[in-house]
Amino acid sequence: MPQITVDYSATMAPVFDRAAFAHALHTATVEIAAAKPEACKTQFRPSAFTAFGYEDPEDQHHAIVHVTIGLLAGRTDETKAQLTETVLELLRTHVEDDGFVLHASAEVRDLDPSYRKFER
Repeated sequence: MPQITVDYSATMAPVFDRAAFAHALHTATVEIAAAKPEACKTQFRPSAFTAFGYEDPEDQHHAIVHVTIGLLAGRTDETKAQLTETVLELLRTHVEDDGFVLHASAEVRDLDPSYRKFER
């Protein structure tokens, strides 16, 4: 915990500083949601194909990024909202403007009570 997943259009990979984004996101998650730094884990999942509206996906005029943060239950709605707003600000900072329209979104959700983990 927290479990962070970043789904993004692969076409934006050259202008998305994922390492710096992850570091800044982990710092924000520790400061805002009282997570432990060593508990922050982020997976980046590029999507090879992104479609937007009725436009031809080959035109690549749009890119999509969605960040999901799973936390153990107990954070207030205000804390979750502050964290998602921070995520959006960090995306503005770590994705260069490369001529495409960037559609960015984020959500914080409570992990299910069945959540378990192990480390080896």
